[in-house]
Amino acid sequence: MIVHNTIASLRAALGGAGRVAFAPTMGNLHAGHISLMQQARSLGDVVVASIFVNRLQFGPREDFDKYPRTFAQDCSLLEAAGVAHLFAPDETELYPVPQQYQVYPADAHEGILEGASRHGHFRGVATVVAKLFNIVQPQVALFGKKDYQQLMVIRNMVRELDFPIEIVGCDTVRADDGLALSSRNGYLSPMERAEAPRLAEELGKVVEALRAGRSDFAALEQGAVGALSAHGWQPDYVAIRRRSDLQPAQVGDPMVVLAAARLGNTRLIDNLEV
Repeated sequence: MIVHNTIASLRAALGGAGRVAFAPTMGNLHAGHISLMQQARSLGDVVVASIFVNRLQFGPREDFDKYPRTFAQDCSLLEAAGVAHLFAPDETELYPVPQQYQVYPADAHEGILEGASRHGHFRGVATVVAKLFNIVQPQVALFGKKDYQQLMVIRNMVRELDFPIEIVGCDTVRADDGLALSSRNGYLSPMERAEAPRLAEELGKVVEALRAGRSDFAALEQGAVGALSAHGWQPDYVAIRRRSDLQPAQVGDPMVVLAAARLGNTRLIDNLEV
């Protein structure tokens, strides 16, 4: 695996490389990230990953400074997974001047769910992903479904801005007890880690009810919120939404159930498609 710290180096290496499959990350990799890389190998002639902790998508009270940086370990995992090129720029390479030109997702996509409590987050995501797409120029890009709203925003950005890129959503990788793998799981105490699978369990109950024909969406959402609260969680939302744009679902829509909740000081998100 070749590590590139500059845009010029990466572009020179990818000239004539064939079909490029790209998986952007912020590092601190786990098995979910590695699953993306393994799937990318079947979708392209060459696999490119990136590691960049993007300041633009962090709010002023979020964890940018303490976000775990595990670069040496990440490189070993990526190389073992078959990644040919890693783009690992510093901030001055990717943002040599203040990033005044940014990508603003539609208000209906950005201001809901995660965006309601993380103002500007998806603007930062869309801007950095657009820059990375322009730098790497892949034919296919892979994103995990755990960050479902992020995947939705990127899919719609690519469609509306006519990027010639296929976006592939990859299934969430989970621990044996059902907890969705996340870089932030490392913040959980042992007691919190034992409780954490409840988030996926409550989502699963909502999905089962929907598949059984329940259509009282608000009651199902409130029931899951109440169950989490009763066990010490601080839920931000449990929401039944249409997959394509995460607007409120109607009976018959392809649906996804999403949740975000704090357990102690750690905020976890998860979702299940119906």
